[in-house]
Amino acid sequence: MNRTELQEGIKDALKAHDNVKKMTLRAVLAEVKNLEVDTHEEATEQQVNEMVKRVLKQTRETLEGYQTAGDAEHVAEYEARVKILEGCLPEQLSGAALEEAVKEVIASTGASTKKDMGKVMGALNARTQGNFDKAAAARIAGGLLG
Repeated sequence: MNRTELQEGIKDALKAHDNVKKMTLRAVLAEVKNLEVDTHEEATEQQVNEMVKRVLKQTRETLEGYQTAGDAEHVAEYEARVKILEGCLPEQLSGAALEEAVKEVIASTGASTKKDMGKVMGALNARTQGNFDKAAAARIAGGLLG
């Protein structure tokens, strides 16, 4: 997702009177604007995706807090926000494709023990630009690095 698509999403949410989507996308836009002020240049698509991931992480943490507190109203709202944010990201590498990518990274890095896990995860992150399920990748890599 790039900045223009983000702004179009906000416009669409305004027209549809979708307050949850509007607030969620505005939170991402605020992060993008902060980045642009700091760097004095327009955010790239990769940087916008990183901001979406940052807001998604914060939203999931807030959701967990509301789930723990048993606040059903806020849980529903934050679950909707998580879905909106996940929809903004490129498709995450998972399943067989993720397993194949982990195997290729292990082979290319020469990793052989669990001590090499950081090297494998770093290389996988660079290769996929962070678009993978980190927990699943760690399980797969841990199983392959005996």
